[in-house]
Amino acid sequence: MNLLKRIFKKESLNAYLDNDKDLQRTLTVNDLLGLGIGAVIGTGIFILPGTVAATTTGPAVVISFFLAAIVCALVAMAYGEVSSTLPIAGSAYSYGNVIFGEVVGWVLGWALILEYFLAVAAVSTGWSAYFTSLLAPIVKFPAAFTGPFDPSHGTYGNLIAVLVIILIAFSLRKGMKTSKKYENLLVLMKIAIILIFIVVGFFFVKSSNYQPFIPARVHGAFGFQGILTGAAMVFFAFLGFDALSGSAAEVKNPKRNLPLGILGTLLIAAVLYALVSFVLTGMVNYKQLNVADPVSFALHHVGQNFVAVIISIGALIGMYTMMYTMIYASSRLIYAIGRDGLLPGKMGKINKDGVPGRALLISTIVIAVFAGLIPLDKLVDLVSVGTLLAFTVVSIGIIPLRKRKDLNHQGFKMPGYPVTPIIAALFSVGLMSQLHVETLIFALIWFAIGLVIYFGYGIKHSNLNQK
Repeated sequence: MNLLKRIFKKESLNAYLDNDKDLQRTLTVNDLLGLGIGAVIGTGIFILPGTVAATTTGPAVVISFFLAAIVCALVAMAYGEVSSTLPIAGSAYSYGNVIFGEVVGWVLGWALILEYFLAVAAVSTGWSAYFTSLLAPIVKFPAAFTGPFDPSHGTYGNLIAVLVIILIAFSLRKGMKTSKKYENLLVLMKIAIILIFIVVGFFFVKSSNYQPFIPARVHGAFGFQGILTGAAMVFFAFLGFDALSGSAAEVKNPKRNLPLGILGTLLIAAVLYALVSFVLTGMVNYKQLNVADPVSFALHHVGQNFVAVIISIGALIGMYTMMYTMIYASSRLIYAIGRDGLLPGKMGKINKDGVPGRALLISTIVIAVFAGLIPLDKLVDLVSVGTLLAFTVVSIGIIPLRKRKDLNHQGFKMPGYPVTPIIAALFSVGLMSQLHVETLIFALIWFAIGLVIYFGYGIKHSNLNQK
């Protein structure tokens, strides 16, 4: 077999289903909603509505959130169809292997490793900053252990960020059957805190703050153009729903429950984002909301200082649940790549609790090193590259997937085929093209390293090569 045919050789669905049989199918629709909302709704809900309203849209930020949700829904429907047709672990990595071939799957897996690891590491440092700030009146944490490794500035590692990652991994070690109740409880607490803001804030809404609802256009902002620009800005607030597809091998009745979980997550997130935006811009004039913590600012502005403290706790919970879902997804991704022999160390091994323990351990160690030692401010945009690349391939993958006669297509189907998959893919490419040039250069270097690993190790040890 020549090299080109070899790297584009496709894995069979039945082989993956057989390999994943030791994973326990315990997740219901409610559990998927808990994971999805846990990932999608983080601190962004307390920040983005205010800053985007102040700089770009005015009170019409509500419309921007709905437009972004509609575009995300196109990609979510693509994920819904692929995950219900291919109910296997590994998300876009495994889909790429089955639909396009091993090298495409590897590139997507390598991109998702970057997305999951950097996203969790970045959020853990934010969690550390929020936590130390909240407890500052009571406990003074040593500054030397609340920042990246930089002795010249007197910091030697972010100990709190590392500890919260270890705590989450510890809760995941017994599998989702045990830890999902814990995650669902935290998500309910987070939603309750968001609803507290919406209800309390509603009593301080002034209709005059909505005038004008769409401010006149100025350079680079407002007007109908501002609404479209705002939609592109808040699009990333909805990212995280794709992590649900990585749980496919652990979902009961995945053909029904996965699409419901993915699309239900987006619907709930869109409604909550829109309500927070509406109340926030009604409490305070949009021109005043370009601050680091607009929701807390608005509550202090109307004299609700105690509720502002509750919102800070909600932000901590939001970041925690996001990290929980993404660490879970990253361990399943590493498991799936190891299952195919593309990574050393028997990463595809399932322990007696039905958990890929080695993959979870490696994910935790790498993320903890990133979070504790490395300055991430220059690298966080790389999360978007991995996400949008996966969105593009999964969306366009609907077209060859529908043509496969060897697969069961009785689950969810993306409406508007073949137009909607193409639109979803084009929009994802369009957003990718708007990223900074430095980000795209970093991404190319990352993918080049990935291809060196694939051709140097993976292709020789992959299960497909053995076949």
